[in-house]
This record gives sequence, C-alpha cells and structure tokens, in this order.
Amino acid sequence: MADEDEEEAGPVVELGEGDPVEGAPLARVASRLYYGIEMSEVVRREGETEIRTPDGPRALGDVLDAVDETYFDTRQALVTAVENAVGTGPVPTTDGERDGADGQGEETGTEEADDSDDSDDGDDNDADE
Repeated sequence: MADEDEEEAGPVVELGEGDPVEGAPLARVASRLYYGIEMSEVVRREGETEIRTPDGPRALGDVLDAVDETYFDTRQALVTAVENAVGTGPVPTTDGERDGADGQGEETGTEEADDSDDSDDGDDNDADE
C-alpha cells in the first residue's frame, strides 16, 4: 500500500551532488526580519550574515553601505534595494572552474550575457548560411 501511495504522489526527484554555494539566500535572510525596519536595525541583526551575490558571498552590512534607503517598509523593499546594489544573476559555486567561471568577476558574466544575445542572432544567421 505504501508503494502505491508513493507512485500516486508522482516521481521522486533526486538531488544531485552539485558544488556547494557559499552564503545564505537573500530571501531567507530577509524573511527573518520584521517590517518596517530601519537599515541600522537590519545591519545590527543581520549585517555579518553573508548573502549570495553574483560576485560571490558578501556581508549584508557591506552591501547595505551602498544602499541609499534608510528604512524598509516591506521585505520586498529590502530585497529590491539589495538586488539593485549587487545585481541579480547566477551565483558562483565554491568550485567555480567547473562552471566555467575563472574568477574574472563581472566582466566574464557581462561578456557571456552580451554574447548570448548576439549568439541568438548569430545562430539564426548561421542556420541560413
């Protein structure tokens, strides 16, 4: 009977053994706070917490130094402010070489993003040739 219940629930998804990612997800850190909250209180409570960013883990307090807001009325306001400061995108794993990252920072990500836009156009042209 237990086997039938598992089959009815759908297939089991097995997680791979991918490389670990350093830092906590921003959404998790933001959900631990209450809102409205002053930036100084965010820094006091979670400033030392390392969050995941496209450039690798960074202390939330350091990220908030680049933010102009002094008060966050909602969780989304904090998340948006942090994302505007650090950007959004893939987060590097601890073994960056495996994912093609070579430690060159933003330029690599920017070039890849630009190339992907051009390669879409280029793929269409290559197919026509």
